[in-house]
Amino acid sequence: MRELKFHEKKLLKKVDFISWEVDNNLHEVNILRKYHIQKREDYTKYNKLSRHVRQLAKKIRQLDVKDLFRTECTQQLLEKLFRIGIIPSKQSLILCDNVSASSFCRRRLPVVMKKLKMAQEVSMAVQFIEQGHVRVGPDIVLDPAFLVSRNMEDFITWTDTSKIKKHVLMYNEKMDDFDMMS
Repeated sequence: MRELKFHEKKLLKKVDFISWEVDNNLHEVNILRKYHIQKREDYTKYNKLSRHVRQLAKKIRQLDVKDLFRTECTQQLLEKLFRIGIIPSKQSLILCDNVSASSFCRRRLPVVMKKLKMAQEVSMAVQFIEQGHVRVGPDIVLDPAFLVSRNMEDFITWTDTSKIKKHVLMYNEKMDDFDMMS
């Protein structure tokens, strides 16, 4: 490597590579690691969605309290967010203020698999999904960014041809003789 010239050294003194204030994405990097998100675009989409939910709740709150349209919209928004699993209950619009990108990240398939104890780590769950070991209902899911609703949570299983399923069945001594032949 060549030696830096005087003006280059002077410029480097002014730049702090450790804490870059213009692009303060430490929080973003922590979330990407915690939920093992491989595409940064997914995180930005979750941020946009959460911002839209908060703005919608704010607009609904600005309507007249006695208005039928407000109660109907509130009920529909809370029902939708609860069914998806973004908010814990359908009590009030205040819960919509707490919606963040992490709320959507917690509904990703690998995180739900870890919660259901199908994998020890989120990274392992991502590997299982990418290798084709997991299905939701009848469909095999190969995308770790798949969002799981509350209703679909019960239908997350291993595929029939998965070696992991065979190991789990043998460990629990539930392996059928017919299954052993295939």
